[in-house]
Amino acid sequence: MPETPPNDDEFADLFSKLPTPRSAAPSSGAPGGSETRASDRPRAEEPPAVPPSRRAAREAAAAGAATSPVANVPAAAAEPPADLAASAPPVSARRGEPAGPVAAADAAGEGAVDAPERREEPPSEHHQLAALFQAEEHAERERVKQHDRDRRKSRIAGWVIFGVILAIVGGIAGGGFYVWNTYEDKIRSFMGWEEPKDYEDGIAEGDATVTIVSGDTGSTISTTLFQAGVTKTDGAFYDYLIKTGQNPTFQPGVYALKQKMSSAAALKALEDPASRRENTAQLPEGLTMESTLTRLADGTGIPLADLQAAAADPSQYGVAATTLEGWLFPATYTFDPGTSAQQVIKTLVDRTVSSLDAAGVPVDQRERILTVASIIQREARFTADFYKVSRVIENRLDPDNEETHGLLQMDSTAQYGYNEINKGTASSSAEALANDNPWNTYLHPGLPVGPIANPGDLAIDAAMHPADGPWLYFVTVNLETGETVFSTTYAEHEKAVAQWQQWCAANASDDC
Repeated sequence: MPETPPNDDEFADLFSKLPTPRSAAPSSGAPGGSETRASDRPRAEEPPAVPPSRRAAREAAAAGAATSPVANVPAAAAEPPADLAASAPPVSARRGEPAGPVAAADAAGEGAVDAPERREEPPSEHHQLAALFQAEEHAERERVKQHDRDRRKSRIAGWVIFGVILAIVGGIAGGGFYVWNTYEDKIRSFMGWEEPKDYEDGIAEGDATVTIVSGDTGSTISTTLFQAGVTKTDGAFYDYLIKTGQNPTFQPGVYALKQKMSSAAALKALEDPASRRENTAQLPEGLTMESTLTRLADGTGIPLADLQAAAADPSQYGVAATTLEGWLFPATYTFDPGTSAQQVIKTLVDRTVSSLDAAGVPVDQRERILTVASIIQREARFTADFYKVSRVIENRLDPDNEETHGLLQMDSTAQYGYNEINKGTASSSAEALANDNPWNTYLHPGLPVGPIANPGDLAIDAAMHPADGPWLYFVTVNLETGETVFSTTYAEHEKAVAQWQQWCAANASDDC
C-alpha cells in the first residue's frame, strides 16, 4: 500500500481551487513577468504545495492559523472589493465599529499601551486555506443539523401515519367483528363456508334418553334429538331424512342413545328394538297433565284411557285440588311389568310431595307454590332466571302497585286457559288474551285458579325463595340463547320488547 493515498477524497475539488504558491519574482524586464516591490507586500515564506490528503491539509491550515496575524478573519472580509476598500471607512475587527481615533481611544481606555501602527496585510495562502476549511466545516455542521431536523420530522410524520392506519384498521376490524357476529350464518352460506350440520360417525360418547310420543314426525323428533344432545343441530336429523328420501314409522317409547351421533346412526338406533326401554316414561319439566299422561301411555304401554281415569280424582292421592295439574312430577320413570294406572299416578304425585317438603313448603301453601312454580317453569327459558322471574311475579301481585294493580299478565296463563299452551309460541294470540277464563291473568288480578304445568325441583325452590329486586317486567330477547331482559318501568320494557321483535324478524323461529 503506498504511503500517500490517492487524492480521491471529498476535498479534492477544494484543493484544486486553492491558489498556487507564487514563484520567485522574475527579473525586471523579463518576458511575461511583473515587477514586485518590497514596499507593496512583505516577503513571505513560500507556502507549501497542495496537501496530498485531508489530514495534511488540516495540519497545514492549523500551522498557518497559528502564525498568521489575521487567521481569525474570514477570507472574504480580508480582501474587500477594490471599490469598497477605497471608499468605506476601516472597521474594527472586534465589534464592527469604525476604526480610527475612537477605536484607539477605546483601546487606550482598556489599558492598552501605545503600539506602532499596524498595516493591513493581504491574507496569506495559509489564511485562505483555513478560511475555506472553516466554511466547509460550518456547511457540514448545518447539513448535519438539517438532517437531524428532517429525521425528527420524518419520525413524527411516521408515527402520525401509523396512528391513522391503526385507527382505520381498528375500525375495519371492529366493523367486521360486528358484521360476522350478526350475519355469520348468511356469510357462511353465501361463501360456501358453512360448518357441518351433523356429527361425524365414530365420535359418539355418553348416554342420552329420547322419548318419542304418539303423533311425532320427523321434524319434531329432529328437535327432540338435538335437545337431548344426540345430534349437532336442530334440523340435522330432519334434513337427513329429506336428503335420503326416507319416511320411517317411529314407535312411541323411550330410547337409549348416545350423545354426538350422526343422523344416520341415530336413525338406526331408533329403528332398533333393542334401543327401546320397556315400561319407561321420560317426562320433561313444564309438561301439562294431558301431555304427561300421553307420554306415560307411550312409555309403559298402559292405555291412555286408563291413565286418564286414574287421574280424574285427585282426592284419592291426598290432593285438595280440582285436578292433578302440577302434581305429576317430571322425571324419567321405569315401572315393573303389570304396574297399574293408579300405581303409576301415585308414584308421580308422591314424588311431587317429596319435592315440596324438601323446599320447606307448608301443607296449606302447596297449591299456591305449585301454581307460582308452574308459571316460572313455563315463562323462564334460562334456569338462572328462575329466581328473578319469581320476584317479578310477587312484585306484580302486590295490589298496591300503581303500575300493575295486581294484574300478573303472564302469556302462559292466558294460553293455558285458551288451550293453546302447547302451541309452542312465546306470544299469545289476541283471542287468548281476550278470552274470559279463570286462568287469564290479563283480565283477572292475582294468581290463576291453579297450576298450568308440572314444575321441577328448581322452579319449586324459586317460588319459595324469590330473588331481591324491583323488576316488574321481563322478556326473552333471544329465543335461542334464552337471554332475558328484566325491567322496572314499562318504558324500559317496551325497548326490550323491540329487541325481541327485532330478533324474531331476523330469525325464522316457530316460537315467535
